[in-house]
Amino acid sequence: MKTLHKFPKLTLRAAVAGALSVSVPAAMLAVPMAPAVAQTSQLDQAVAALRGISTMTANFTQTDRKGQTLSGVLTLKRPGKIRFEYQKSAKMLVVSNGKSLYLVDYEVNQVQRWPIGNSPLGALLDPNRDVKKYGKLIPSGSDNVVTVEVKDSKHPEYGVITLIFVRNANAPGGLQLTNWVALDSQNGRTTVRLSNQRYGVAVPDSAFTFKDPRRSIGRR
Repeated sequence: MKTLHKFPKLTLRAAVAGALSVSVPAAMLAVPMAPAVAQTSQLDQAVAALRGISTMTANFTQTDRKGQTLSGVLTLKRPGKIRFEYQKSAKMLVVSNGKSLYLVDYEVNQVQRWPIGNSPLGALLDPNRDVKKYGKLIPSGSDNVVTVEVKDSKHPEYGVITLIFVRNANAPGGLQLTNWVALDSQNGRTTVRLSNQRYGVAVPDSAFTFKDPRRSIGRR
């Protein structure tokens, strides 16, 4: 199995390797910066919201920079586990078992792997990634929206992820993760939008295994 230390270049599947991504609209960047104290408070709230997610399921829609869209079901279990179950026509799967992130391509019977921490999704999954240390607040223009850009300036090859939260009293930490934009090291951008989020649901570890298309047996 090939281990990647940065995202592969993959046509439509590059966007999937980027699902592993959120860009910030220019209109957001034009908004004056909030006072430093308010920024720190909102960043703390976003960190608390992420840490408050033990498990989550949601529907997702993923769009690449060319406007191609895929949809499916996301399953998340912190720390480290995630599964993007794509629509059947996509014939692929993205799954993390807590250590590595896999792109499983059933169309060409290939599996690619890279460490969780080496992808934009590390901010969401990697328990060793300090979101507060690497994150900064991006003005959203709305008191109900909190936008955080996360990147490691010492490792630009890890990419950038921008997480967007909307205030919701029923969500962990009072903020609901609604979408993100990931930018990989080749400037490939992927936007993922979530809906029907459910928190604290029972999720077995078996949800983060997959059938290896290269073999007749399952592989974790």
